[in-house]
Amino acid sequence: MNSPPEKRADRDPSSPLGRHLRPVERATTIPVRRVRKSYEQVADQLRELITAGTLARGERLPNETVLAAEFGVSRATLREALRLLTAQSLIRTTKGAGGGSYATLPTVDRISEFLTANISLLTDARDLTLEELIEVRMLLEVPAARLAARRRRHDDVARLRESIPGDGVELDTHSEFLQNSEFHTCLIESCGNRLLYIAAQPLFSALQTALARSLLGRRFHESVHAQHLRITEAIDAEDEDGAASEMASHLEFLVPYYEKAWKERR
Repeated sequence: MNSPPEKRADRDPSSPLGRHLRPVERATTIPVRRVRKSYEQVADQLRELITAGTLARGERLPNETVLAAEFGVSRATLREALRLLTAQSLIRTTKGAGGGSYATLPTVDRISEFLTANISLLTDARDLTLEELIEVRMLLEVPAARLAARRRRHDDVARLRESIPGDGVELDTHSEFLQNSEFHTCLIESCGNRLLYIAAQPLFSALQTALARSLLGRRFHESVHAQHLRITEAIDAEDEDGAASEMASHLEFLVPYYEKAWKERR
C-alpha cells in the first residue's frame, strides 16, 4: 500500500522547514497608470486650449459656474485648476465689476522674473554656492559676448555705449548698478536669443544684488566702465574672440569682489 504523499514544506507554515523556504505562489503585479485628479485633468484641457490658440490671449473665460458645468466638476475643483494655471502664467484673474479669468501666455520677462525670484531664494537659503553662480555666468556670458559680436547691429552698439557713464560723470552707487545692469541686459539682448536672456538675467541679478550691498569706491566703478567699453569696442569691430576674451577678463575681475560681498552677506 502506497503511503500518502508528503506535504510540501513550503506550503505548510507549521513545518520547521517551511519557515525557511520561499513560497511557491508569488503576488502578481499589475502595471497601472495613476488616475489623475479631477482638477489636473481640467487644467490639462484648459492648458491645451490656451497653447493651441483656441482660447486666444486676453480672451475671457466663462464664469466659474458655467465652466464647472461644462467640465462636469464642482466649482472647488475648477478653482484648483485655475490656481494651477495661474501659477504657470496661463490664466490671469482680476476682481471687480469687469473681473474674471483671462487666458494668457508667459512672456520672456515674466519667466525671467520668476527665475530671478527663485534663484534669489536659493542663494538666501544657501542652497546655491557663489562658485556655482559664477561658473554658470561664465558659461553663459562669455559665449554671449562672442555671439553679440557676430550678430551686432549699429543700434545694439549704440545702446551698449549709452549704458556706460562717460569720463567725469559722478553717479551714486544705486545709479552705477542700474547702468551696469543695463549694459549686460543690452549685451544679452543683442544676441537675439530669448532663452539665453531668460537664463542669464537671473544669475546676473543674484550676483549683482550681493555686490550692490558692498561699499565700493570710485576706482572700482571706473574699472568696470573701462572693461565694458573694451567689450563694446570688440563687439563693434565684430571681433568675436576679442569680445569673449574681454568678457572673461571682466568676470574674473569681479570674482574677488563677489567673494568679499558673499562673506559679508553671510
